[in-house]
Parts: sequence; C-alpha cells; structure tokens
Amino acid sequence: MLVTNKGAFIKGILLAVSFLIILFIMFMPLFGGENALRAADRLFNSISKGSSNYIPDLIKKNKAYEGVAFEGTLRVKKDAAQNAVKVLTAANAQATIDGEQMKVKGDLGMVFGAALKDSEAMFNNKDAEIQAKYGIPPREALYAWWSTFKAMDLELKRQGKFKETAFLGDVVKKGVEVAYNYFQIQPESAMSKAGILTFSLIFYVIYTLWWGIAVLFLFEGIGLEMKAGAKKEM
Repeated sequence: MLVTNKGAFIKGILLAVSFLIILFIMFMPLFGGENALRAADRLFNSISKGSSNYIPDLIKKNKAYEGVAFEGTLRVKKDAAQNAVKVLTAANAQATIDGEQMKVKGDLGMVFGAALKDSEAMFNNKDAEIQAKYGIPPREALYAWWSTFKAMDLELKRQGKFKETAFLGDVVKKGVEVAYNYFQIQPESAMSKAGILTFSLIFYVIYTLWWGIAVLFLFEGIGLEMKAGAKKEM
C-alpha cells in the first residue's frame, strides 16, 4: 500500500485506533455491571417509561363498557389456554375449553378492567399481586390476557362490534403490551437524567463522526480523494 500523504495517514490511524479502543471499553461491564450499550438502553427505557403510562386513562374510558355483555368462541393460543381460563374466571366471566376453542361469556367492562388492573400492577413492578391472584408467573398472566384479546379481537369484528374492537386494541397496545415490555424497569423523568442524557446524545454524534473522519484521513493518506467531476460541454 502506497502512502502518499504521511501526515493524513497517521491522523487516520490514530483516530481509527482510538475509536476501536473506546469501542472495546464500551463492551466491557464497567457501567454498574453492564456494558455501555446495555446501560444506555436501560437509561432510555427508564425515561420512556416515565411518559408511557396510559393505563389510568384507559381505566376511566373502560367505564363505558361496564355492563356490555359478550359471548363468543375464541381460538386462544394453546400454550396460553389454561391460563386464559384462570384470568377470565377471576374477571367473573365464564370460560370453558372445547378442543382447540374456548367459549367465553361475560361482561366486557369487567374483563377489560381486570386486564387493566393486572397491567397496572405489572407496570408498577407489583408482580407479587398477580402471582398471589392467579398462582402463575405474572408474565404468563399477561401473556394469557394478550392471547385472549388477540382472539377476542377477531370475534368482535366478526360480530360487527367495531367500537368495542377499537377499545380492545387500545387495551392491548397501551395497557397489556406496555406493562409487559416495561416490567422491572424503574421509570425516570428526562429532567432528572438531563446531564447523562445530554452527554449520551452528544457522544453519539461525535463518536459517529469520529469514525467517518478517520476513514477520510486514511483514504487521503493513500491518495484517494473525492473531487468534483469535470463538466462536459456538448
């Protein structure tokens, strides 16, 4: 390899080596027993959790569905069927398994309310409440709700109950799924972590440019340069 610009080449080598050294350090468990990527992921998850609690609002909206009867046949996932019977029965609904199908009858408001209450407990890391209530791991209880509601979504649409279907979608996406994904994460406000958050964002921008500039100097060092092409006249 022919080096035509020694100064630029040395700059490129120094920048590339320092970039890789920092990258190596970032993968070491030096941040509370985690590497930098996991620590950053935990930080951003904590901040996003602080602004993702939609459950109280859903509980208020659910009052409109109290007393609304539902009866149908659901195809719940096999690995969640038995637990689905448990959570539905606790919500004062009748649920029986018939082969690969589940026959359900109950009050939509009570079923939605029970799922939201469990979601709120999980979101607030109060998993012991769910364990005591159903006698199964809390994540399995929420998975049972998720599987039940996915099957119920199809049945409600088949019955033409689109208003109920729309709210069910909110219960799943903003309640059950949010609680499941944020379980065991401690919520933080962006203001409380303003310093480390600002540093992380600035570092990300600088570190990305760092590698690009290193490559640019290396190419310049071996005589490769970007130049505007000559304009051809007709």
